[in-house]
Amino acid sequence: MRKIALYGKGGIGKSTTCANLSAALAKQGYKVLQIGCDPKHDSCRTLVGSLIPTVLSEWANYANSIDINKILVEGYCGVHCVEAGGPEPGKGCAGLGIEKTIDILDELDVWNNLYDFVLFDVLGDVVCGGFAKPIKYADEVFIITSGEFMSLYAANNIAKSIIKFDNVCLDGIILNERAVPFEHEIIELFCNTINVDFTFSIPRDNIIGYFERKGMTVVQGDPECQQSKKYFELADKIIHGSIQHRNPIPVELNELQNLFDSFDIGEKTERKIYKCQTGI
Repeated sequence: MRKIALYGKGGIGKSTTCANLSAALAKQGYKVLQIGCDPKHDSCRTLVGSLIPTVLSEWANYANSIDINKILVEGYCGVHCVEAGGPEPGKGCAGLGIEKTIDILDELDVWNNLYDFVLFDVLGDVVCGGFAKPIKYADEVFIITSGEFMSLYAANNIAKSIIKFDNVCLDGIILNERAVPFEHEIIELFCNTINVDFTFSIPRDNIIGYFERKGMTVVQGDPECQQSKKYFELADKIIHGSIQHRNPIPVELNELQNLFDSFDIGEKTERKIYKCQTGI
């Protein structure tokens, strides 16, 4: 069983990537468990087609008599789905919810289902110990990012969290493209700078949003399209690729800024590209 944690800035496409990766792995015959670690509890929605009961809501109602069949839901192609859930906005700590969820799954011996892959889809940047628990629990940690400054700022902060734990490595960066200038070059330089592998690049495609609105992954909606083929390629990379277990070397803010400045795009050029893309 391989336990893989996917981290990254909020809104960068972790859940999309995680769900499509789960679907691609399952389509190849692997037994997969996806655990959504987000109070919004929508990580598995495209695998199941709807929101599912959360571990924390069941725990709040039934404490020591949680029915595993209510929190462990089968989705597309047999993927098993769990949502941690969390407090309502402005109430409680989501990080503590993630810790409690993993403890409950341990108590229920969920891992006894003999999964080939367990994927943790972890909310945003690392802000407390609860959000960091999947880092300590997983065998492999990947960061999903774009070539945008704030996305890499979050990735660098996650790397700072990783180095605080013994025997934890950063196994790679997955680029979820946003079509920003010099995106691949920026990611390659960032990976070289912080000593981590550039694992894979996923192109930007509106077909993702189309199928998400229908409550399904691209892999389910159109397994033969080019975007689905990319997710199958990512799955193959995870299954058969040479994973680089490295100790990251995060940088300070000024070094990250200098990394972007080295491309010397120029404010006028950036503004012109932005205007072409948005019409603003």
